[in-house]
Amino acid sequence: MAQEFGIVVVGAGIGGGQVVESLRNDGFAGTIALVGADPLPPYYRPDLSKKLMLEDTDPGDSELRGEDWYAAHDVETFFADAATKLDTSSRTVTLASGDELSYGQAILATGSTPRTLDVPGADLANVHTLRSAGDAVAIRSQFGEGRKVVIVGGGWIGLEVAAAARSHGSEVTVVVRDAPPLKAVLGEEMGRYFEELHVSHGVTFFGDAEVTGFTGDGAVETAQTTQGDIPADLVVIGIGADPTVDLAEAAGIDVDNGVPTDERMRTSEGNVLAIGDIANAFNTRLDSRIRVEHWDNAVRQADVAASTLTGGSAVYDWEPYFFTDQYDLGMEYVGHGSGGDEVTIRGDKDSGEFIVFWTKDGTLTAAMNVNIWDVSDELRALIGKQVDTAKLADEAVPLSEL
Repeated sequence: MAQEFGIVVVGAGIGGGQVVESLRNDGFAGTIALVGADPLPPYYRPDLSKKLMLEDTDPGDSELRGEDWYAAHDVETFFADAATKLDTSSRTVTLASGDELSYGQAILATGSTPRTLDVPGADLANVHTLRSAGDAVAIRSQFGEGRKVVIVGGGWIGLEVAAAARSHGSEVTVVVRDAPPLKAVLGEEMGRYFEELHVSHGVTFFGDAEVTGFTGDGAVETAQTTQGDIPADLVVIGIGADPTVDLAEAAGIDVDNGVPTDERMRTSEGNVLAIGDIANAFNTRLDSRIRVEHWDNAVRQADVAASTLTGGSAVYDWEPYFFTDQYDLGMEYVGHGSGGDEVTIRGDKDSGEFIVFWTKDGTLTAAMNVNIWDVSDELRALIGKQVDTAKLADEAVPLSEL
């Protein structure tokens, strides 16, 4: 017989961990189940490519809450026990262990799954993707002086891993299919800036190259690319991720670039909500659906979902935000621009302290502050406004007056 719960949360990442806390904070007094494939309680996943890569730290240090918190707040946990089926007719969730949980409302927070390479040798030892604390520890254990590390992909995670590997003395090569790195997000000029940052720290780039296979005797020894072979003791594949929608799709819930939701995080199935990486949610500020893969979005959507289920009025109405730390560079990015937008820079790039603005047809679409702090709220307030690019570039004009 199924165990009965008022709310079952499927997925114990940042979104899942936050939503159970928000439900309790918002006064939900019913029973809650939190289900996750990972053996650890929810933890701060940005640490995977940052803190856990740089330091010999325990993954438990990144937990959002200790396991005793869930017991103290009457949240029954099912860790290391993935959900295998969602039945919206019977309102049940079946787990890998065979346990069955019934729900009044379900929240899907299943995250995303790293893409892999379908090439010969991809199953060799020491070829990794990065999604869990276990992955991070396994990758970090392979760093070391003179170790040859190949990063496939020039996105944020790939570059953060590259920076961490260099900090441990590894020899790092990054393979980028469409050079420079980050071009699709930041454009050519800022992509080159990040490439030059890494080159200055000893990273080698294979630009406009694709991996065609890996070779080695049990463990990887060589990455084969269209630009030549690269010696490799370790390969980290960072070519993006796909929303994990298997449960939703099999349950008959609408799927389109994730799971479409309204501004209250409800899916096409009224008793099922979706948050985080899988949610292709309607954003009232942008007046369109958008899917964002970042912890800030997952946390804030968790708050909206909790509000929806406790009679509140919160909606999805903010601009996407993320941050990165690479070497001595720290930056925050807010907005939803594209690599094709016009770029305006305030300050001197060579100084390592500047602000970048992206505009389209005179409207500010995104902004990024590099080693300049306490300006993210002002930048966020500018997104979506018509702006004068000359004033954007003029450091004498306060951000508050743009």
